[in-house]
Amino acid sequence: MALPAALMLVLTGTACASAQTQAMPVTANAPVTAAPAPSAAAVTPAVTTTAAPTPAAGSEDEYTLASGDKIHVIVFGEETLTGDYVITSGGNLTFPLVGTLRATDKTVEQLQTALTTALADGYINNPRVSIQVVSFRPFYILGEVNRPGEYPVSTGLTLQQAVASAGGYTYRANNRRAFVKRANETQERLIDLREGVPVVVHAGDTIRIGERHF
Repeated sequence: MALPAALMLVLTGTACASAQTQAMPVTANAPVTAAPAPSAAAVTPAVTTTAAPTPAAGSEDEYTLASGDKIHVIVFGEETLTGDYVITSGGNLTFPLVGTLRATDKTVEQLQTALTTALADGYINNPRVSIQVVSFRPFYILGEVNRPGEYPVSTGLTLQQAVASAGGYTYRANNRRAFVKRANETQERLIDLREGVPVVVHAGDTIRIGERHF
């Protein structure tokens, strides 16, 4: 039986629409990709800076003045006050205008400050002072050396060099040990010379070499 022309047109249009729908590609939304986290190697760590330790006041690395030290004092603009001075046996600096100032156990900077303050107290307006050590007090060596006595200190002088400057050991000397008393100490230190560790001699030290037991 022949279908009516109108129905044929409807069926034909439906089929075409279905075919087009099947042929259309399906487009899915593109997945969102998170940005990769930076690797550990790419992260620059924070740098912590530690200040170098400041030497404590009174340490062996900070020289303190005492009797026998010779210093050169400059008072800028005052030529009559500028010159060399020796710390007295009482441990004082005797200086024009101000009299005596305690110098023992003071560093050069501390004595410089004390002298500046004293000169500013009614003597000189706005004084500028500079102090330098010209020569250090000697060290002393006693006991079983050929020439005991006092000797000048040089930078880096070792105990063995100090013995050599005193003529070396006597035949009775115990060259395995020595006794050292620092200028700011009241007791001797026993030094075992067999350890081979260099012992530096400081200004004002007293070295004693004992007698060996035969």
